[in-house]
Amino acid sequence: MITLARAEPAHLPAFKRELQDAFGKAVIETFGPLTDGPIPSDEDIEQSFAEPGAVILEILRDGRRIGGAVLTIDEETQHNELGFFFIAAGEEGRGQGLEAWRAIEAMFPQTRVWVTHTPYFEKRNIHFYLNKCGFRIVAFHHGHHRDPDMPELGEVPGGDEMFRFEKIMPAR
Repeated sequence: MITLARAEPAHLPAFKRELQDAFGKAVIETFGPLTDGPIPSDEDIEQSFAEPGAVILEILRDGRRIGGAVLTIDEETQHNELGFFFIAAGEEGRGQGLEAWRAIEAMFPQTRVWVTHTPYFEKRNIHFYLNKCGFRIVAFHHGHHRDPDMPELGEVPGGDEMFRFEKIMPAR
């Protein structure tokens, strides 16, 4: 059974490394070895940890961390963001991501809209968000149509091409 726990500050360095390993795996499979450091960068992750409304969750199976999520919860609008979501390398492919996402939705039942982004090349993520979790693609951002809410993505492979997903939650 999957459970969620708010990450303790002492766990954040390991959380960050596991997140980078999970994200880096898809980049390496698509573009080859990383040459400019981990993806996402330490700075990007730390910035997400410091956002107003940030909630850092550990995804646990039998008390052992198998993944994590970084959310931004807007208490006023309840238009909440899934900034980072990962199942640790070696733990994926067992339905744990969907179980974790359902637990996140249950933890924040007041959410009206969830928003997330994923790179165009990340077919597993696209399948997961569309076909498993019920999100819809609402925009395709690229060099000629940038997302005004996201900073420059720099030299990340495929960084200029991202899908924006939204999930409108049923009224409760």
